[in-house]
Amino acid sequence: MTKPRATIATPTLPVLLFLALLLVHWLPAAAAEQALREYEVKAAFLLNFTKFIEWPSASFGAAESPFAICVLNDDPFGSILDQIVEGESAAGRKLVVHRISRAQAAGCQIVFTSAQDSPRSLSGLGAGVLTVGEGAEFLRQGGMVAFVVENRRVRFDINLTAAAKSGLRISSKLLNVARSVER
Repeated sequence: MTKPRATIATPTLPVLLFLALLLVHWLPAAAAEQALREYEVKAAFLLNFTKFIEWPSASFGAAESPFAICVLNDDPFGSILDQIVEGESAAGRKLVVHRISRAQAAGCQIVFTSAQDSPRSLSGLGAGVLTVGEGAEFLRQGGMVAFVVENRRVRFDINLTAAAKSGLRISSKLLNVARSVER
């Protein structure tokens, strides 16, 4: 008497197509979710920068002027930054978020620009404006704070010289948590 053979079921074409479609739809969603988390962290950092950096009083138009975090050109945050900043204050000033073009940068204390913008486009914003961008190259080109992703974690580097030239004083607590500080 012969023993029955064990057979391994091979997936049918419809099953394979279903799995392929699932992967095609899942991978972009996972990447989008990762980017969303990345910008949630960056938004939280922007809020915390307001608490560990001292701006010259001349940075504000009047005593009642709000503290403005501005996003230049493309906005990768969506509503996340607005949600994180809502109801917050810095140095006794209400925090606000503005989406701007280069010509509208007056009145901003922090200007964030995404990876494709050059810090050179931020030159001439005046004293008391913290420039924040993405990628290590941002600091080399004169930016003050650069977000970098290292081992899937958002970190930041600081160009202390550029910040000091703008009249900004960065707390040693913030310098201690930076990935690197250029002096």
